[in-house]
Amino acid sequence: MKQKKEIADRKRGQVFSKLSKEIEVAVRQGGKDPDFNPRLRLAIERAKDVRMPNENIERAIKRGAGELSGRKFEDLLLEAYGPGKTAIIIEAITDNKNRTLNQIKQILLQNKGKLVTEGAVKWMFERKGCITVKSKPETKEGKQINKEDLELLAIEAGAQDLSWNNNLLDIYTKPEDLERVKKNLEKTGLKIESSSLDWVPKEEISPDPETRKACQKLFEALDENDDVQEIYSNLKPESSQN
Repeated sequence: MKQKKEIADRKRGQVFSKLSKEIEVAVRQGGKDPDFNPRLRLAIERAKDVRMPNENIERAIKRGAGELSGRKFEDLLLEAYGPGKTAIIIEAITDNKNRTLNQIKQILLQNKGKLVTEGAVKWMFERKGCITVKSKPETKEGKQINKEDLELLAIEAGAQDLSWNNNLLDIYTKPEDLERVKKNLEKTGLKIESSSLDWVPKEEISPDPETRKACQKLFEALDENDDVQEIYSNLKPESSQN
């Protein structure tokens, strides 16, 4: 039991560390006022969702604004192929691009993957806002909404596309419309599970079970790296298989 708790604590610490970096970079790029910095606003929302302490959030904001000393972090976007020619986009935040590049290259090589040149994979994806809500969600007033009404609400709020994944509805928007659509949905009383800017594949692939397992192993290895923030692929979610 103790070992499990230590692993959970270590994982939580890693999540907090990654979110701190995201907040710092967001502040450095767009200022420390979340009302005028959408990236910072999303990062703070995610931090609160995982119960990151407020003092951690404040420290990250101050480091990003140069009010506290610390390492200087920057964005790094990498493109790769995984097992079965799975297309992958890796978003990282690092204070040493060469170190991170070499670490990710090594992880890919150990898991039947490889880095590719800029643009070789990114054309297979589109940058979109993504808002996730549960099917048959309750409004803040406790009223239940069925799937059909939920889809209609999303379209009326300005959704560009919709996608079901088990009991979750992903509502896609243009990047610049994310905040507007989210606010429109919140006005209806809907509880938002999450909102983010994602790389969404134009087409998904359905590999054989062995390739899927190898991809999952690669994603887990990448996620363990302290500098890796997000991993996107064109792998079709298992729950979406027919």
